[in-house]
Amino acid sequence: MKEIKLLDHQKEEIITVAKAISSNTRFMILKILADEELDISRLADRLEQTEANVSAQVKQLEKANLISSRYEPGEHGVRKICRTAIKRISIQIT
Repeated sequence: MKEIKLLDHQKEEIITVAKAISSNTRFMILKILADEELDISRLADRLEQTEANVSAQVKQLEKANLISSRYEPGEHGVRKICRTAIKRISIQIT
């Protein structure tokens, strides 16, 4: 896993990452995926939330490059498998 280092001149990236981790649900998704890869359905079960909500939260984390996903065949079509793309985030303000 890699580290994201954001410097003060990367204002937009800092804001995107900060917004992504400001949600309790998204933060919990990161914590869960730090230990294992899961598909959206199993992630939703763990969080006791709907698949639609978890999918929307995952999109925000993908937008911030904090998780990555791939598609695999499932029982009823394809399933989206997610994992963390980072281990550490550091932000330098000055």
